[in-house]
Amino acid sequence: MRPARVVAAAAVACGTSLAGLACASPDTAFDRTEGTGELRGLAVEQPFEAPEFALTDSRGRRFDFRRETAGALTLLFFGYTNCPDICPVQMAVLGAALDDLSYADRREIEVVFVTTDPARDTPDRLRSWLDLFDDSFVGLYGEMETVNEIQAGFRLPPARIEETSPPPGAGEPYLVGHATPVVAVTGDGVARALYPSGVRQTDWRHDLPLLLRLNRSVSKAGGEAGPSGG
Repeated sequence: MRPARVVAAAAVACGTSLAGLACASPDTAFDRTEGTGELRGLAVEQPFEAPEFALTDSRGRRFDFRRETAGALTLLFFGYTNCPDICPVQMAVLGAALDDLSYADRREIEVVFVTTDPARDTPDRLRSWLDLFDDSFVGLYGEMETVNEIQAGFRLPPARIEETSPPPGAGEPYLVGHATPVVAVTGDGVARALYPSGVRQTDWRHDLPLLLRLNRSVSKAGGEAGPSGG
């Protein structure tokens, strides 16, 4: 998918969300280090092993995270398809940046989206929404309690229905509060960096080659590098 189409997809996704709520700008201020060769994302000071978990993908198949992503650079995000701002922008900017990669580099990257709103995000809804950005993106769903346990394993806060929103099942739109970073996990199952909302396409363009280089180095080492940094 080309960048222009991705931007249009973000607009479509936002247009289906709650009235009166605007999409966040992908150019929101973010602390960057231009031209230093270092990550513009937030490097995890003490990289840690990603939790082992399995959820159901949008095609009804069991997706074992550690097994399915072994050897790949995985970009993991927790969000929901009715999100009015951060989720569609994060996915759109990331999808556009991935379009800039070579075919070989793109094949080394897995994007996994875990819904924090399983009550509304049916498999079909997940699949059609993710296809707006890139049809290779993996969509996962499971019980909310399970998803929050997984987020805790990634040291992220739990998702919750906003107190000002009507409860699910009331027949009215509601908002879900959730963590906003994309988590970069290398193929040895170690979380290495976070990408909060506000990261631009240019930041991803800068960081993806660095993350791929790191991923290849730990994979070459047999995937046994562990959470020793990088």
